[in-house]
Parts: sequence; C-alpha cells; structure tokens
Amino acid sequence: MAVPVWSVDPRTGNQRERVAAEATAGDVDGAVRAAHAVRGALADREVRIALLRAAADELTADGARIIATADAETALGEARLTGELGRTTGQLRAFAAEIEDGGYLDVIIDRADDSLTPPRPDLRRYKIPVGVVAVYAASNFPLAFSVPGGDTASALAAGSPVVVKAHPDHPATSELTGAALRRAAAKVGLPEDVVTVLHGFEAGVELIKHPLVAAAGFTGSVRGGRALFDAAAARPQPIPFHGELGSLNPVVVTEAAAGEKAAEIGAGLAGSMTQGVGQFCTKPGLVLVPAGEAGEQLVATLAKRLADVAPGVLLDGRMRDAFLAGVDARTRLDGVAAPVAAGEGEGRTVAAGFLTVDGERLLTGGEHDLLLEECFGPITVVVRYADTAQLTALLARFPGNLTATLHLGAAEAEDPNGRGAALLAELTPLAGRVLVGGWPTGVAVTPAQHHGGPYPASTSHSTSVGATAIERWLRPVSYQNAPEALLPPELRDDNPLGVPRRVNGTRQV
Repeated sequence: MAVPVWSVDPRTGNQRERVAAEATAGDVDGAVRAAHAVRGALADREVRIALLRAAADELTADGARIIATADAETALGEARLTGELGRTTGQLRAFAAEIEDGGYLDVIIDRADDSLTPPRPDLRRYKIPVGVVAVYAASNFPLAFSVPGGDTASALAAGSPVVVKAHPDHPATSELTGAALRRAAAKVGLPEDVVTVLHGFEAGVELIKHPLVAAAGFTGSVRGGRALFDAAAARPQPIPFHGELGSLNPVVVTEAAAGEKAAEIGAGLAGSMTQGVGQFCTKPGLVLVPAGEAGEQLVATLAKRLADVAPGVLLDGRMRDAFLAGVDARTRLDGVAAPVAAGEGEGRTVAAGFLTVDGERLLTGGEHDLLLEECFGPITVVVRYADTAQLTALLARFPGNLTATLHLGAAEAEDPNGRGAALLAELTPLAGRVLVGGWPTGVAVTPAQHHGGPYPASTSHSTSVGATAIERWLRPVSYQNAPEALLPPELRDDNPLGVPRRVNGTRQV
C-alpha cells in the first residue's frame, strides 16, 4: 500500500495537501535506471547550457506559485524566499557560463617527446562526468539547496543526470520545482529523466545503495549525513559522498576589537544568529569574547538586541522539539548562564536567546563538550576567555567548521606580524571559509567561494557553492598515444571548441 506524502504547515502543524507517495525500492530502481539510460543525452555542452538557462527561466516563470508554496511549507517568508529563488536561478545561469568557458574540464596536453629520459608518450587529460548523481535536499533552503539547488545545477552542468531525494519539510515545493526542471529538459530536447524527484526515508536509503548511482551530495544533519556516508563507503563499489553535515561557525573577538566596536559587533551578532530563525548552516553558534569591561559591553548589546527579536517558527515540529531539548540541556550545565533565555514562544514559535560560560569550563571537557556541538535554531554561546593563552587552548578543541570569523582592532588588521595574523593562522585549519570582520550568514555564489570544511562540516574537501562545485561530479581520464581522429574534440590539436588548456606546460586560452 502506498504511503502518502503530506505537505504540512509549520505555523499550525496541520496537513495542507497530499502531494505524492513515498517511493518504493522498485520506484528508486526505475528512476536510477532511467537516469542512467539518458546520461548520453547530456554529453553536448551546448545542450547543457540551454538546459540550465531554460531551468532558470521556468523557475522564474512559476516563481509566484513556488514562493507561495514554499512559504506555506517552511514559514520562511515571502521576502526571504524571493531572494532565495533569485539565488537559485542565478546559480543555474552561473553554471551555464562555467560550461561555456570550458575551464572546468582542466585540459592538459603533453605531446610526445623522444628526447626526454625516459621518452614521453603523447598524453592528453581532461574530465568526464561520473554518471548518475543522487542529491539529498536540505530542509532550511527549499530552493537553493534542494531540488533545483546547487548540487543539482552543478551535476547537470557536469553532464550527470540527477535523482533527488526530496526533503519531507517541503514536498509540494519539491514537486513544483522538479516539474520546472523536467519542463526545461523537454523544451531543449532532452529526456525528462535527466532529473527525477523521489520522496520517502527508505527511498533515500535505497538510493545510496543503488549500483548505478555514481556519487552523492547531501546537506543536513551530522547523524543523517554520517549514516549515508557510511553506506556509500560500505557498498561493494564505494562512491564519493559529498556531505555538508554540521557546523558551529566560531567567532573570535579580540580585546582590541571589543574595545573599539563592542556595540557594533554585538548588534551584528544578534542579526546574524537570528537570521532565518537561526536555521542557517553558517549561523555563528559560539563566540569567544574577552573577559572584562569591553567584552561585557558587547554582551549587553547582544542582550538588548535579542530582547527585541520577535519569536519565529522553525521548519517543523521535530526541529522545534530538538531545539528546545538542546537549549534545556545546555542551560543545565554548571557555570552556564542565560542572560536572554531561548525557548518556547507563543503557539508553535521559539524565542531567540544566548548562553554565557567562562572559557575554563570548556577546557575541562566532559559534559561541557555539548557546547561545542551545533544547536540548530536561534541560540548562540558566548565564551569569555581570560587571555591569549586560554584563547589558543580553546581553539585547539574546536571541531571542523564551514566558517570561522575573526574580529580585529584597526591596528591588528594592518600588522602582518602581529596578533591578528597569528589568530588568522590559528583559525585557518578550523574552517573552509575564514572571515575577517562581518558575519558568516550569507554565502556568495562566486567562483572563489568555498562552502565546506573539515569534518564534521563536510565529508570531502569540495565546495557545494560556487563554480568549482562542478568538480565533485567529474573524474579525470588520460588518453595515451590516441590517434587524433579518435580523440574527444576538447583534446584535439585544432581545439575546435576553444577550450582553455595547458600544452607542454604552457597555458593557452
């Protein structure tokens, strides 16, 4: 008997509509085999460019309905979702431009040279798509990190068909956006099965095990991501699993920075940690501030700003329960105070707040290690550090993160041999993106972006945002002494597609 998939309103907890049925093992097998069968249709670069641009157009054309549906399922609000739709269509077009450029193929040609010792054969290297990609959609970004998001866009750009396991928090949005992608495929003459959307927990388990799935992308919890990562590694033929799991996103405020701009930093922190009701993967979850007057001024500003933040609705009831349990467990720890208490609001809302603790408590380990784990929702932990030595000791205990942020005084920011430079060096091993000033929420979609980091932030060294995200779905191959007529166009001497490449060590454009 088919298990129904319901769209639920997080503001009320009520079912909105029945959207689909959970996919069976047979459904998963059919979807993956259909995707595998049409992978050759994505070989033409011009067709992929057209697909990505058509997908952006289709999403834009149906934007009003998509945004309204996403808001009804996530409570994220029209303004936030309008911006997210723009980001989603923008990254689809950005990947089209990346294909057009051709640099992602990383073409390297070393021509034969018998004068070398040993003699060198003719070698020509570029990258090809891995095959069918499984994408596991995120809860907190129903567009940009879900069915039409960066994983899907980058995989299609690479030439890999995609099977998406939709997130249960926004199934109706997933169906709408999936239909838009399939319409785009049909409009440019591609089989619709280059993108398929499936629902259900068991479907996700079956998907990672399927022998024709060649790689996977995931955004979600440490627990769920680690289970899938382990399953990917345990297959008879293990596959790459590019997972974004969890991140504390620590912030370090130096004594000089607190002395010069405590109010500014406190206000910025309040805005960043409550953005999207604290449901951003880059939310600053732990902030190290100096003990003393300047640090306390920062804390006072944070308290004042958070007191004015209206309670908000989380993405679903499970997340609300986990948030409340997480706040309660942290608040009960010895030495932990709650100047502004996070917790239940009216109805199904939650209130933002923060905790404080002295650095010495974190250095003792034990139950206080809980403070070094992400708590999803509008809460952060302020840790008072006594001196430079204690700050260094604290940083040494942190897990891997997506981001790490450093707030410096004006003089510290200009001294290449001073404390600011030393702290930047200490933070660099902890994260994939290190900020000096500003706040980590908000991830620019740009070629230089890196959205990943040491485990548990992610399970690989790749990025899920920006042009280089395409590299996850490609593998290199070299041809040795292949006749010119048999080579792919990108590797031929006449370079008919005008692809950037390196020939005998010299870059050619």
